[in-house]
Amino acid sequence: MTSIDPKLRKALTGISGILVAPFDQEDKVAPLRLKPIVDRAIGAGVHILVANGNAGEFYGLTTAEGEAMVQAAAELIGGRVPLLAGVGRSINDACALARASRAAGASALMVHQPPDPFVSPRGVVAYVQRIAEAGDGLPIMLYLRNDGIGLDAIEQLCRIEGVAGVKWAAPTPLRLAEAIRRGDPDIVWVGGLAEIWAPPLCAVGARGFTSGLINVWPDHSVAIHAALEGGDYARANRLIGASQLTLDMMRFANRNRGKRRS
Repeated sequence: MTSIDPKLRKALTGISGILVAPFDQEDKVAPLRLKPIVDRAIGAGVHILVANGNAGEFYGLTTAEGEAMVQAAAELIGGRVPLLAGVGRSINDACALARASRAAGASALMVHQPPDPFVSPRGVVAYVQRIAEAGDGLPIMLYLRNDGIGLDAIEQLCRIEGVAGVKWAAPTPLRLAEAIRRGDPDIVWVGGLAEIWAPPLCAVGARGFTSGLINVWPDHSVAIHAALEGGDYARANRLIGASQLTLDMMRFANRNRGKRRS
């Protein structure tokens, strides 16, 4: 049976900082280069860090590279904040990475939604259940990028034992509100579209948001979160506007990631 630490639930309501994946000049992952990023983010007050998320080029990494990233992230964090470990791709890859993440000391697993456009809702539920079993008691964070699987399927996913939260990465606030209404009140719903979508998603019930900005400007992300927590949406929007150029540059880099590896 999965036990979910209240401290993890609390951290999920904050900023989930998605760590980048550093590479060296030979195009090999160089995870120890994350040290200054990790230390700066924790020092600024970022609540939880994520290895093998989208900003970490998850789909551009091999399974072995993903394992190296989560191992290094766990060592660099050293228990100062919870570590969320992304898993996904084929079921065998996902389960292998779940086991490696647990061995590394991850606090929970973030399950990437399968990108297969033909996957059935029932198949997604079975996929997450298998990964949860491989995690052997680690709590689960669902990463939903496509709400087209339907609210019934999302409700079923939330009933899987060990699901602690949902990262909602679809620009559909009203649909999120309905999903929250239908779900377990203990589940933490996180805005999964970074700072720019945090206000509308938080307005309908999301708590906290994901951030790639923490890799370069963690203090600013923390200020945005504080404004939203205090209900000061005007200040939050001003801060988001002030970071727009940085966010646009990061999105541009994100669209072009992987070119070095092609």
